[in-house]
Amino acid sequence: MALFIMILRKMVNNKWLQLSLLFGLVLSVALTSSMPIYTNAILQRLLIQELKQLQTTNAQYPGIYWLSVNLPAEEKEKSVKIPQTDAFLQKNGDRFGLPMQYFVRERATQRYNLAPAETDKVDINRQRSADITAIDGMDGHLRLVDGRMPAKEAVNGIYEALVIPEALTELGMVLDTVFVIQDDTRKDPVLIKPVGVFDRKDYSDLFWYNIPSSYKNSFVIDFALFEKDFTTGDKLNVQSSYWYFALDYTQMTLLTIGSFISTHFMIDKHLDDRYENHNYNAPALQTLGAYYVKEANLKMMLWSLNVPVVLMLGFYLYMVANLITERQKTEIAVLRSRGASRTQIIMGYVAEGLVLGTIAFLIGPYLGMHLTRVLGASSGFLEFVQRAKLDVSLNREAFLYALAAIACSLVMTLIPVFLATKVTIVGHKQQSARQQKKSFWHTYFIDVILVAVSLYGLYNYKTRIKDLLALGLKSGDLRVDPLLFLIPAFFILGCGLLILRLYPLFMQLVYKAGRRWWSPALYFTLIQVSRSTIQYQFIMVFLIITIATGLFSASATRTINKNTSDKIRYSAGADITMQIRWENDAPPAILTGITGEDGVEITEENTDPAASKRKTQYTEPSFLPFTQLPGIEHAAKVFIKKDATFTRGKTKDTVQLMGIDTQEFGQTAWIRPGLLGHHFYDYLNLIAPSPSAVLISRSMAEEYSLKSGDTITLGWNGIEGNQFTVFGIIDYWPSWNPNPGANDQVTVTTKQGTSTKVKKPMLVVGHLPYIQNNLALEPYEVWLKLKPEASSQAVYKAVADHGYDIESLRDAKQEQIKAIKDPFQMAINGVMTLGFLISIVICFFGFLLYWVLSLHARTLQFGILRAMGISFFQLLAMLLGEQVLISGAAILIGLGTGSMASQWFVPLFEMSFDPKTQVPPFKVTFDPHDQVRLYWIVTVMITSGLVILGHIVSRIRIHQAVKLGED
Repeated sequence: MALFIMILRKMVNNKWLQLSLLFGLVLSVALTSSMPIYTNAILQRLLIQELKQLQTTNAQYPGIYWLSVNLPAEEKEKSVKIPQTDAFLQKNGDRFGLPMQYFVRERATQRYNLAPAETDKVDINRQRSADITAIDGMDGHLRLVDGRMPAKEAVNGIYEALVIPEALTELGMVLDTVFVIQDDTRKDPVLIKPVGVFDRKDYSDLFWYNIPSSYKNSFVIDFALFEKDFTTGDKLNVQSSYWYFALDYTQMTLLTIGSFISTHFMIDKHLDDRYENHNYNAPALQTLGAYYVKEANLKMMLWSLNVPVVLMLGFYLYMVANLITERQKTEIAVLRSRGASRTQIIMGYVAEGLVLGTIAFLIGPYLGMHLTRVLGASSGFLEFVQRAKLDVSLNREAFLYALAAIACSLVMTLIPVFLATKVTIVGHKQQSARQQKKSFWHTYFIDVILVAVSLYGLYNYKTRIKDLLALGLKSGDLRVDPLLFLIPAFFILGCGLLILRLYPLFMQLVYKAGRRWWSPALYFTLIQVSRSTIQYQFIMVFLIITIATGLFSASATRTINKNTSDKIRYSAGADITMQIRWENDAPPAILTGITGEDGVEITEENTDPAASKRKTQYTEPSFLPFTQLPGIEHAAKVFIKKDATFTRGKTKDTVQLMGIDTQEFGQTAWIRPGLLGHHFYDYLNLIAPSPSAVLISRSMAEEYSLKSGDTITLGWNGIEGNQFTVFGIIDYWPSWNPNPGANDQVTVTTKQGTSTKVKKPMLVVGHLPYIQNNLALEPYEVWLKLKPEASSQAVYKAVADHGYDIESLRDAKQEQIKAIKDPFQMAINGVMTLGFLISIVICFFGFLLYWVLSLHARTLQFGILRAMGISFFQLLAMLLGEQVLISGAAILIGLGTGSMASQWFVPLFEMSFDPKTQVPPFKVTFDPHDQVRLYWIVTVMITSGLVILGHIVSRIRIHQAVKLGED
């Protein structure tokens, strides 16, 4: 206890340094613990959103868990197996981890032929077949349309049943008609009589898994009666049994995903052990199964994004620990000289670290929880929006991360202590009298190694991107490759250190160049800085990393957001593109398959094979209403034929043909400025005067040696070709991807044999009226440009109100909103913003702490200067000169390094996407507003620091400084 009190007293004596160290520890723990908190929060939001989207897209409730078993007629133990499964599911239904809204059991016999017992009521010659069905608990969920509710027991040997309205037509019957179920294996006949017609009470009621029309060949009787007479009594063959859970999916969390999946496997094993044929339908399973991969990828992304901040925190902790150790080196050396072992000294500092670490552990995770909310509200670098708050909560993993952060931080703070314990009192005095010429990282060329590694990574990634684009390969899931974030951080650190290696030489050159003319204050400043660069390197590295990381983060975030937005707008072509149904005389198709729970696909087949070769005639709907829709600025017709045929001489190939009206297309379509050799409008104006003029893609021009003025023939299957004249060559065009896909490969036969090469897509752009008049009139797409304040939903409603049927639709604005909410996009925006803010705070405290301690250490020097006649304002000018040469130089180096890192390494983020689909090409984006915000933050930090330093200098007393000279 006495030892602990002594350690606390020692910490109090250095309270400001200890508080600074505690501040860094708390931020380290908060940042680290925010990673699992954020991962869980964002995945939780994404999970619910995807499940809701699943419900909207498939019109099926995501909380469904439906089971079915088919029982063969020869099955002898069905009366035992089915009740066992009932009990098993009722017992284990709670294991899904979700509130159970309904648990429904349904049974059905096989379908039997029916014969009317009363021949005077119905047509006896009509073929009828039906099954007997029972649904547990349906009484409270149905509405009686006609008749009455059936009896709970057989009445005079007749089973009373409910039917749906469609069953009366399907089976050709009326209520109270008695039917005999024809079963040759039974001696006693089974009689059934419909006494009521029912429908669902509420069409949104989750109790009903099947729609009522699926029971058009069913008699529905009381469930308990069915169980007694059929399931157990074996009066008829029970062919199917169904179990249905309706679970509240909105209560699903990442913790319940494992419970849901494990319960599913347990149920599946139970059914597999007892039944030969069984099926299930659980829409949420596919969504849930992907979340473990997303969770791992997101965690890796967060760690990678936080690398620069982790480096900053590591530097800060090491610097503060080094400052503490420097002030106590004499004490450590004395203890070593008097017999204390290195272990004993280190354990004393370990105890100090544990005290601070305990405090950080109690505060950090809760601070991390609040930092997570900052991540959720960020929509760009240093941009925040009013978004629904993330549902954040502390978990066990967050505290484990906090412990790991404390352990790593403790190691960082003990490194200076470990090095200091190696020195005796004699060695310490010798080191104090000597000037250190090189720092650790310069002695062992750490700067050169970091720059070399980063440049190698840059070369490697550029080569990979080039290969992917050339070969049309897929990039895979490289968005979480840590090297994408480690390499720029290494470059920033290495480049900063490399410049600092040369900076003393530059300072000496400046000093020697003007030493005859420098004023005493400036002379002193140059001498001080050029001879003491080593002691300033920590603070300079701080500022370099902060500024460079800020610029890189701003550029990377802005570039990723802008390129994602541009990719969506380019691939869509316009704000909204849609395909409207055209009336036509195409022959009707018959279905050769069905789509159902068994997964059989629907296919279509023409009734007349010869009819498929006949040219289909289309009726063009009126286009004028589209130009008059509310919120529409411009509208254009765009005809796209992906399998058009290009012919030139004996050469024949497949190209994509696009037909446009030049003026309307130019007003409606979107393309990024600077993407083409000339302005987008110049190409449209080029072909506008000539109806047969076309633009062709560069891939087509290079493949077939085409140039302006050449004539080509275009058509498609069943359409005779017509001649067009090439007027220009383009590299990009709205909605067209010039990059080859994974399947764009052809086999080429040469004298040396056969080989495979990548075939690039080809495009021809011509006039729509000319194509319609000389080739064929076929459906075109409608492209719409919205006014800035227009609502997409209002446009959809207006199109429907005009009677148009939309066959396909793309809304670029809605896709952009969805992209912003992507967890990886949110991670980049949030983490880079948060990381920069933390870096600024850490850098400010490190900057202030370093200079305050430096000034205190130079009190004697300042006192002597004042005694020699240097005025207070001259002293401030000297300090200002030091700041310019140290902090100012570091800021300039950081700006240069950050700009260089952005230009070289931000394009690597193209690997975060699939390069072959990243059209237009990846482009590094700088926003002046980001840089202005960055400069303001740094200016406020430096100014505040100078004001505080000036205040400290103003309080220095000469007589106090002179007294210190006795030391």
